[in-house]
Amino acid sequence: MTSTNPTTPKPTPHTPIGRIPVVDVAPTAENGRWPTKAVVGEVVPIRATVFREGHDAVAATIVLTRPDGSVASTARMACTNPGLDLWVGSVVPDAEGDWTFHVEGWSDPWGTWTHDADIKVPAGIDVELMLTEGALLLDRAAAAGAGTTAAGPRVLADAAAALRDLTSPALARLAVARSREVTDTLAAAPLRDLVTSGAAYPLRVHRARALAGAWYELFPRSEGAWQDPDTGEWRSGTFATASERLPAIAEMGFDVVYLTPIHPIGSTNRKGPNNTLVTTPGDPGSPYGIGAAEGGHDAIHPDLGTFEDFDAFVATARGLDLEIALDIALQASPDHPWVTEHPEWFTTRADGTIAYAENPPKKYQDIYPLNFDNDPEGIYVAIRDMLLLWIEHGVTAFRVDNPHTKPLDFWERILQEIHAAHPDVIFLSEAFTRPAMMRTLAAVGFHQSYTYFTWRNTKEEVEEYLAEVSGDSGALMRPSFWPTTHDILTPYMQQGGTAAFAIRAALAALSSPTYGIYAGYELVENVPRPGAQEQIDNEKYQYVNRDWEQADRLGIARLLGVLNDVRRRHPALQQLRNLTLHQTSDSSIVAFSKHLSAQDSPTGEADTVLVIISLDPFTTREGVVTLDLEALGLAGADAGTGFTVHDEITGAEWEWGRENYVRLDPRGAVAHALVVHA
Repeated sequence: MTSTNPTTPKPTPHTPIGRIPVVDVAPTAENGRWPTKAVVGEVVPIRATVFREGHDAVAATIVLTRPDGSVASTARMACTNPGLDLWVGSVVPDAEGDWTFHVEGWSDPWGTWTHDADIKVPAGIDVELMLTEGALLLDRAAAAGAGTTAAGPRVLADAAAALRDLTSPALARLAVARSREVTDTLAAAPLRDLVTSGAAYPLRVHRARALAGAWYELFPRSEGAWQDPDTGEWRSGTFATASERLPAIAEMGFDVVYLTPIHPIGSTNRKGPNNTLVTTPGDPGSPYGIGAAEGGHDAIHPDLGTFEDFDAFVATARGLDLEIALDIALQASPDHPWVTEHPEWFTTRADGTIAYAENPPKKYQDIYPLNFDNDPEGIYVAIRDMLLLWIEHGVTAFRVDNPHTKPLDFWERILQEIHAAHPDVIFLSEAFTRPAMMRTLAAVGFHQSYTYFTWRNTKEEVEEYLAEVSGDSGALMRPSFWPTTHDILTPYMQQGGTAAFAIRAALAALSSPTYGIYAGYELVENVPRPGAQEQIDNEKYQYVNRDWEQADRLGIARLLGVLNDVRRRHPALQQLRNLTLHQTSDSSIVAFSKHLSAQDSPTGEADTVLVIISLDPFTTREGVVTLDLEALGLAGADAGTGFTVHDEITGAEWEWGRENYVRLDPRGAVAHALVVHA
């Protein structure tokens, strides 16, 4: 038996094609089966193919509808490839909830008239007839009260009178009708004939943190951990000692503190240092081997403290404007209460033993994976109740370990139920897996996703990936960029030294609205465990006591503080789908910009940040950056010195134009974050 979700959104019903066809609306998820995503204040780009029979002009409008059914806004679309019918536009939702949008196609009589009149009147063809027809259209628009101001109808009436003025030359009369004042008035309230509504598509709008935030990963047991100099045994840190680290995390500008599992850890097959099967007294084991006599996923490891201690930790974090995210690993140690109470929740092998987790050749002897085939409802209820428990204790986000190894219908149901009761709670998918699975996890309700960013290192790889995640995929799968995690240390990070850590932090923080770092990043922890892409003396299997004073010497903590400050002050960097790549002449220099128009910016002023970054952690790089000025909001600038750029990282300022020389040194500034001033 499999569980179903009675509230799963159904596919959009068939919509008649209408007189002005609206097709190929994007981005959508399986033609509206699942909602596409946005956050409050996010610019949501939408495109559609809109056309009609014959040669009359057509136009298109996006209609954004609030959760209560009222129309929030209408946005005129623009045709980007005249003759091939692709129309693009954008909308900006201003509140959380389940919105909808649809595209309307319509016949544009004024557009048809201006096209014909601009050809015929100068050529002396049907001159008076064309001008009379234009006047009639203006009469109609004036009668409808066209325009956004009281002066609109008067402007149109005056233009209609000018078209009828036989004492004036025909071209002069046409010029009045084609004036900027008339054009702007009709753009605000156009004449629309044969209006055809396309299908409505769901748009789920979350709070801003679902798209943008800086995460800091922490093992609470290591913060304040202490090794007895006489016996060599370790004593665990606690929530109280971990809270002492929170001010430094807040000072660096992070938004979310993500805790690895805090539950009791099993002793059966407990892993020792560096994933060995040999343990000694005092080895804490992997926090992912969840469950012991003290309890399971709904309990706290006694070494860390009590629920009261956890509540105090959450309160301290909130006082510093930090949210708490909790790692959820849906698996059990052999000592988990579930194993004895619900053996049917696990897979029994032919010899009667319960199967531990493995992904050959990897073996996880301290973990039993859940089997959703035998009692999916029982498992569902237990996990739902566990999540609700942690939400009651102030957790506002969950980083879910390996969600791709659990059924998608389970995730669709539980994420929908949690969203209905607690729409502010965020779920981050840790699924380094096949693209189809990653995308579908996002479609069924995960707010954010780990990505392949960690393994994209060359210029070609980085540019291709930035274009991918900021394109249509951003309507479903919001990326979370992590240079390293507690068990991922790529060769680039192993070999590139401090510069590699600076480069990847800057690239992650400035290209993705959400990024994260693992505690110890500030100390450039880059020594690998032999044969594995992870740190030696991995914190997943032992305590780590860090000397945080060394972070000042390396400078990474200061850089993180600068990057997070820049991200907070620039709304363009809090957007995903506004990224444009620019050309560079060097094979290791990447350039991209993020632009937000004054109309869409929460500050009411345009915001443009241009990032130039070297991917080479070893040698100085220099070259020429050729800019797409229109993407920077500078379509009117010429190729010479036309605007000022201010580097938010170094404080330097230059006069730039279309082509600009840059030089980046891994021993100094590895990136520029340039604010563009026209």
